[in-house]
Amino acid sequence: MQASGPGSSCGDRDAIEAEAARLLARLENDPSPQDEAEICAWIEADPRHAVAFARAEAAWDASERLKSAAADITLPPLQPTLSEEDQRRLSRNIMVAAGVAILLFIVAAIVTVRTYSGIEHFETGVGQMRDIALEDGSTLHLNSDSEVEARFTSNGRKVRVLKGEASFEISHDPDRPFDVEARAAVIRAVGTAFNVRLRPSLVELTVTHGTVTVQSGDSPQQQVVAGSGAVIQPRSIALTRLGPRLIEQRIAWREQMVELDGETVEQAAGEFNRYRKAPILIGDTRVSALRIGGRFRTTDSREFLAALQTSLPVRAVDGEDGSVMLLYRDETASAGDDASE
Repeated sequence: MQASGPGSSCGDRDAIEAEAARLLARLENDPSPQDEAEICAWIEADPRHAVAFARAEAAWDASERLKSAAADITLPPLQPTLSEEDQRRLSRNIMVAAGVAILLFIVAAIVTVRTYSGIEHFETGVGQMRDIALEDGSTLHLNSDSEVEARFTSNGRKVRVLKGEASFEISHDPDRPFDVEARAAVIRAVGTAFNVRLRPSLVELTVTHGTVTVQSGDSPQQQVVAGSGAVIQPRSIALTRLGPRLIEQRIAWREQMVELDGETVEQAAGEFNRYRKAPILIGDTRVSALRIGGRFRTTDSREFLAALQTSLPVRAVDGEDGSVMLLYRDETASAGDDASE
């Protein structure tokens, strides 16, 4: 085994920064489409390339701004001696200018990486759903309160799920695999359909058509076929075989429905809260473990609340802010109250 010391990593960094500067110079001198494609490919080949190119671009822009600004500045005659107060004022101005320059550098780097990586951003608000036609012919479906980023090049297709839940119908293209990043997991497909949901401590994958491969952290790559799913955590992937009923339940949101099959009231309320700005709250622990089934519209949780009160000993109390509190309805006490009346 051959060890590599600090000098080796510094040499790599210097080489990458030199190449970034060279490519930037090409980009600034009327590049051909082939030049632009080669530059984009180099940037995407390694995250360090993207960072180095962003730094080079930011430095280039900063130098151009300084040249332009210098031409417009008229300096006052230099005083023979600066007073102590003037020195303090000058020091403060230099510190402010340095802070602004650093901030501009950071913003320029971020903008450059996004520009040359071709990142698109899609999101939904609470209660909103979107169907999005992607540039490669694939379709992205976004559930309520969800967020993704997409990047497409001639070499590959990448989507990162940042929040919520997304369903994908992938256009077949064996030369450009479609990668979906969800926390530590990478899900790869060529032509298939699947659903990805970010839960608090895991990623839930449901494959409805075709086959995908999944890798998470250092865990071995796993293959997931249609009719199956996976529970993905940072260091593990657990495969599960799903029946048609469970698959239908997991993707019912695509039809703006919540499908319940014996879930607890607490779980059911959590599902409806994904589509409500004011939550449904559990006000009595006896309500939490009660179970309910049925199919309800995501756009109207009143159906769900009515079913709760009809089939279970539950009472729903509306709050002034639009929230709903679920309380246990004591049948014995209610009967006693009715008799006294």
